[in-house]
Amino acid sequence: MARVDVTIENHIARVTLTRGDKMNAVDPDMAQAIIAAGEQILASTDDIRAVVICGEGRAFCAGLDVASFATLAGEDPVARIMPRTFGPSNDFQHLVMVWRKIEVPVIAAVHGVAFGAGFQLALGADIRICHPDTQLAIMEMKWGLVPDMGGMAILPHLTRTDVIRRMTYTAEPVGAQQAFDWGLVTELNDTPAEAAMALATTIASKSPSAIRAAKRLITVAETADETLALHEESREQAALIGGKDQLEVIAANMQGRAPDFG
Repeated sequence: MARVDVTIENHIARVTLTRGDKMNAVDPDMAQAIIAAGEQILASTDDIRAVVICGEGRAFCAGLDVASFATLAGEDPVARIMPRTFGPSNDFQHLVMVWRKIEVPVIAAVHGVAFGAGFQLALGADIRICHPDTQLAIMEMKWGLVPDMGGMAILPHLTRTDVIRRMTYTAEPVGAQQAFDWGLVTELNDTPAEAAMALATTIASKSPSAIRAAKRLITVAETADETLALHEESREQAALIGGKDQLEVIAANMQGRAPDFG
C-alpha cells in the first residue's frame, strides 16, 4: 500500500501522507516514501513553485510507528544511525531536511496531532498552518529517546531555548495556540489544507525566480553574519533585475493583469 501520494497541478505539488488508518504514523516504508517524495520534488522543481504537505484521516502524523521499535531494536544503533547518507544527514534526518533543500516554499497543513517524527516533519516546512485543535509534541522522551530527525537543527531558529527544553524534557503535547505563541506555528486556521493550498496558489503566482532567490536568501540570513547577509542580498537582487520574470512582473503591473511566467 502506498504511504505517500504526490500530485502536481498548477505548479503546486501536494504531498499527502496516506496512512490515515494509522494516523500517518511513520514506519520504515512511510519513512522511505516521504524521502522519495521529497527527492522527486527536489529533482523536478523547474515546474513547481510551491509545495503543500498534509495528512489524510484524523491526523497530520502521530510520529514513529511504535511497532517499528521492535525492528530498530534488533539493529546496531551506531551502524543504523551514524552513517551520513544524505550530505550531513542520515536517512531519518533527511526525511525532514529534504524539505528544507527544496528550492521553493513548502507549507505544512497540520491537523489532529503532530507528534515526534510528525512534529519534526512539519518543522521542515517553511510555513506551518495548523487547525486550532491540533496537538504538537516533541515526543521522543516518552520512549527514552531524544529528537533525532533534524529538529535540533531547526528549532533554535524558531523559538526560545527554554521552550525547546520544556517540550523535549517533558514530551507533553501543547496546543496549537500555545505553539503559535511560541513561534512554532505560523497561522491557525479551521481548514488548514484549504488555507495551505490558497497560500501556495498565491506564492505560485509570484515571480518563480524571485521566490527561489528569496528562499535562498532567507536560508543564508538565518545563520550568516551581517557582512555575508548584506552581500547575498545584493547578489540575489543583481541577478533578478532585468530578468525575464522581473520584466514580466513589471509589464503585468503596468497593464493591470496577472503575470504569465509560462
